[in-house]
Amino acid sequence: MKVVWERGEATVRDVYETLRERRRVAYTTVMTVMGVLEKKGHLKRRTEGRSYVYRPAQPQRRVVKAMVQDFLTRVFDGSAQPLLAHLVEERDLSAADLQRLVRRVREGK
Repeated sequence: MKVVWERGEATVRDVYETLRERRRVAYTTVMTVMGVLEKKGHLKRRTEGRSYVYRPAQPQRRVVKAMVQDFLTRVFDGSAQPLLAHLVEERDLSAADLQRLVRRVREGK
């Protein structure tokens, strides 16, 4: 999704080449994931020649919110508290990071 958001639209090949610069990934894996994202309504596609060109179906903020909600539901029974506790315990958060987090919790954001 990040590659498609950054580019505005992309083919499977575009996403594959971009990801391959960072890590090993199979072309078929990228193709499968993009198909799943389309079925879930996160991507839309059109045919251009022999390729599909994908674009975001929704703004990034809305998709991230839906994905986080889905993750919370599946992994933490819908509760954000265990996720936050895990992140605080397992990530090296600076004092400034923790202060910002506390401030956001107090503000209700």
